[in-house]
Amino acid sequence: MKIILLKSKLSFIYYILIGWIYFFCSSVCQAAKAPSSKDQLEEIATHIVVGEVQAIYSYKEREGIPLISEYEYDHKVAEVKIDKVEKGKISESLVYVRYWSRSWEGVGPQPPGVQSYYPQTKKGEQCRFYLAKNAYHGLSEKDNQDGGYNVIYVNGIQPIKK
Repeated sequence: MKIILLKSKLSFIYYILIGWIYFFCSSVCQAAKAPSSKDQLEEIATHIVVGEVQAIYSYKEREGIPLISEYEYDHKVAEVKIDKVEKGKISESLVYVRYWSRSWEGVGPQPPGVQSYYPQTKKGEQCRFYLAKNAYHGLSEKDNQDGGYNVIYVNGIQPIKK
């Protein structure tokens, strides 16, 4: 009987230890993505447009364990008045492009992982947008199968100096 109890305690401790290792190591295994070169952006993008940002719409949500390990995501949609289409076909004069930023709101230092899009655009700014429609956008393909235009992750927004 004592041997069975000892084995079950060891098994319990073993599973707890494996769970903690998995929990802490899984966040460490995610790495930041290096910005893509112009050639890489052009290769990944299904559409490339140049235009002026007319408006930016956003909503925020939190992900994680509140107050302990929590990110705040700011999901954004930029309304862009198209001046020129450099790749792909877009017949409209406006396009709505999606991207996001996130900030660490948890306790302690931010764990490693994917970073926000950089640079972020502003209203009135002239930019070149590298976009993916129903295709891989630098992070995933499964999140971009709804016909919308996602900005290529991580640096698919390139401000143009006037």
